[in-house]
Amino acid sequence: MEMTRTPLPIGAIGTGLAIAGVIAYSLAPDKLWLVTLLEGLALASLIWALATHFDRLKRFSSQRSTRLGANSALMVALFLAIVGIVNFLAVRHSIRWDFSENQNYTLAPETYRVLRNLPREISVTVFTREKDPGYQAYKERLDSYRQASPKLTVQFIDPERQPKVAQNYGVTRTDVAIFESGPQSVRITSPAEVEITGALVRVSKDAKKRIVFLEGHGERSLEDKDRGGMALTKEVLEKQGYDVGTVTLLQEPSVPGNTDVLIVAGPRRAVTKEEKERIQAYVAQGGHLLVLLDPDTQSSMDDLLKVWGLELGPGVLVDLQDRLAQGDLTALLVRTFTDHEITHELTAAVLFPLARHLIFHEEQGKDWDYVPLARTSPRSWAETDMKGRVVSYDEKADVQGPLALAAALTPKQAPEEGKPRPAVVVVGNSAFASNGFINFVGNSDFFQRTVGWLSEERDLISLTPKDPAVRPFTPNPLQERILLYVQVIFLPAMTVLCGLLVWRKRRRL
Repeated sequence: MEMTRTPLPIGAIGTGLAIAGVIAYSLAPDKLWLVTLLEGLALASLIWALATHFDRLKRFSSQRSTRLGANSALMVALFLAIVGIVNFLAVRHSIRWDFSENQNYTLAPETYRVLRNLPREISVTVFTREKDPGYQAYKERLDSYRQASPKLTVQFIDPERQPKVAQNYGVTRTDVAIFESGPQSVRITSPAEVEITGALVRVSKDAKKRIVFLEGHGERSLEDKDRGGMALTKEVLEKQGYDVGTVTLLQEPSVPGNTDVLIVAGPRRAVTKEEKERIQAYVAQGGHLLVLLDPDTQSSMDDLLKVWGLELGPGVLVDLQDRLAQGDLTALLVRTFTDHEITHELTAAVLFPLARHLIFHEEQGKDWDYVPLARTSPRSWAETDMKGRVVSYDEKADVQGPLALAAALTPKQAPEEGKPRPAVVVVGNSAFASNGFINFVGNSDFFQRTVGWLSEERDLISLTPKDPAVRPFTPNPLQERILLYVQVIFLPAMTVLCGLLVWRKRRRL
């Protein structure tokens, strides 16, 4: 006698798996892998059951007695179950496509590495309104971050509807995001990936990098809120998660040991020999130094720079091509950068109001790798006589460009294992980082990237901002004159000419 096999009730199994997935999610929502496995198997089982019994269901439904009966309810229930499971899986494992021109919403590999290595939970509070320009950009960008890491929580606050919350955070403008984790807090004002990832890196660390400014020689003060001060610069650094302070080497026997970056910002009076020896000792022990020096000052830093093969060139830099349109000839708008970690894909021009150039002597600096970070154009020179109006290049007295006005130095020989590597950056201008100019896009970017490189924030330096699809155009004087002639003279003249021709032709009709 032949035994008949009972077909496997695959539909019942699928239903049971779907119910088990719901129960598992309610009991252990953190074990998404188990829920996904159960719901995936349930979806496959129900689709298999539907495909296997489709003909039987079709014949059964064609009978007059069941045409309007339970079969219709069964089919609807089956389809609803499939749609429900697909929706459940799609919500928790959604797939997004980025069709923007420059892949603006596709995170960089460096960002994914940072998100994978987050040590703790991070909350992000975005103060913006739906009508603000940054709302959609923040939302799209942070959605990508949340999809990549469950340790990130994001909330949007309308400062007009919830003014007390904004007041508690000290927020006075919209499109501001505040990152919080443990005792750390970092705020940003741009939804750019480099800004968000940088905030994640800083807020997830227990210790802050220590930035120390030298004082005692007429340097730009961190407490001065006038155009020439650096109160805004200090605020920028603090919002980036740095611990900012000052040091007086006339009173201290050495640079404090917890200093990550020492900044000498525009000294007006002479730095003593003892102070320069302490700065040199700090660099020799693996310290990181940023020196900002202006023309026509008595800082007496020449002998210290000579240790690294550098010399401050004479005169003031003048550029007929790369300068601020309608500005002074000495207001340089530098666009030429050498490929370095600091300047890699730096697209915005940097405004240096009054600068001097740097000279590197290979024999004296033979132990150092020298990289000129920024240069003037070939139509530039170092003007040595600033008594009258600068209008032409004097071949006998002036120095022909292009000339370097910012440089980075690192020792050629790698340090011993476990010891930090010294680094020095020298810029022939300090005003670019002052209150009056730090909000200029290129200045802020260049200064922050320089400090980031010196403080060894490699996760931030390696992440370069994407080139935007819409780029702001800052014309140089030649381009400005061309635009003036075309827009103010040529186009109106052509309009008048075309009008006269049309009028003359109609008059002859």
